[in-house]
Amino acid sequence: MKSAAVAAAAVSGGQLAFAQGKSATSFTPVSGEDEDLFFKISLAQWSLNKKLRGGDLDNLDFPAYTKKNFNIHALEYVNQFWPSAEKSYTRDLLKRTDDLGMKNVLIMIDDEGHLGDQNEEKRKQSVENHYKWVEAAEILGCHAIRVNAGGEGSELDVAHAATKSLTTLSQFAADYGISVIVENHGGYSSRASWLASVIRNTGMVNCGTLPDFGNFIIDRKPGGERYDLYLGMKELMPYARGVSAKSHEFDEDGNETAKDFYRLLKIVKDAGFRGYIGIEYEGSTLSQDDGIKATKELLIKVGKTLI
Repeated sequence: MKSAAVAAAAVSGGQLAFAQGKSATSFTPVSGEDEDLFFKISLAQWSLNKKLRGGDLDNLDFPAYTKKNFNIHALEYVNQFWPSAEKSYTRDLLKRTDDLGMKNVLIMIDDEGHLGDQNEEKRKQSVENHYKWVEAAEILGCHAIRVNAGGEGSELDVAHAATKSLTTLSQFAADYGISVIVENHGGYSSRASWLASVIRNTGMVNCGTLPDFGNFIIDRKPGGERYDLYLGMKELMPYARGVSAKSHEFDEDGNETAKDFYRLLKIVKDAGFRGYIGIEYEGSTLSQDDGIKATKELLIKVGKTLI
């Protein structure tokens, strides 16, 4: 564990600067096709969820598969595909990435309880369930874990519970040099103004956001409430320690049919972000491999216009 004081001063606007220096607005150069862009490209493991769920790809082989098939050198994991958070397993994964010259960026955490739970015992247990993933992230050399701020109840009640949970978890993570970042991931968290308020109220410099291009859906029912994508990105980017480039379908020119990647990446750049943008393909027309490649090509094409 790293020795460090927990910085709990109020968070101001603009890019967060983690006191221990593991800021997502800076990165270690890794060879690849994104060297001249204002951002670096990583691959979110969820893009290959069908292969991983179907047994065609093992978590330990994800780094080699990513490097060989996509020439991407930075990785974003999903804990659902890990058989264990045991340190021996994590060190095995680290050895593989080190041997390949890969960068481990973050771990996305799901299914560990609700950080916005109104039941105090369950809420505290959820916080503690995340501790092992903080430790795994440190072993891998990641800068962050991605968590969810879900819960049942009113906006105010869930915000209060989530703020308490994120504060405690961020205090724990600070001693490991790890940031705790929250994705707009459905429910209240997809209302960007709500999530930005929760992050500010933690008062923790290592608590931030992972803005996702496609997750501003508050109510998934047909005709349910949606939050404006571009407004949401502007509201979340001041706290961003990563960005998720969600993609679905592409036109004949290689552009995403439902999202203006130029407008989105300009918002990201104008916010001063210079970190990793993770590819997260969720489309159905292209195969997962081809969707990843199409998203990468689009990021590079648009990114070059913003140099």
